[in-house]
Amino acid sequence: MNIKVLGLSFTAVVICAALAGCSTATVVTLQNGTQYITKDAPKTKSKDGFYEFEDISGKNVKVRADEVATVKKEE
Repeated sequence: MNIKVLGLSFTAVVICAALAGCSTATVVTLQNGTQYITKDAPKTKSKDGFYEFEDISGKNVKVRADEVATVKKEE
């Protein structure tokens, strides 16, 4: 293999690892006790009064802000 290709491959792996390390798992708890674990902190309340996030299974979730009890970083 060419050294350029190896260098670019290594750089891509390092960038992906760095980006993965930036995410912070967050627990969103609803008023009814339901908990969602997210890959990243959810987007803050939108104009229409909803929180939007992706849970760890990859499902997009949208809940009304008044249904959310807490949003905390996972310990």
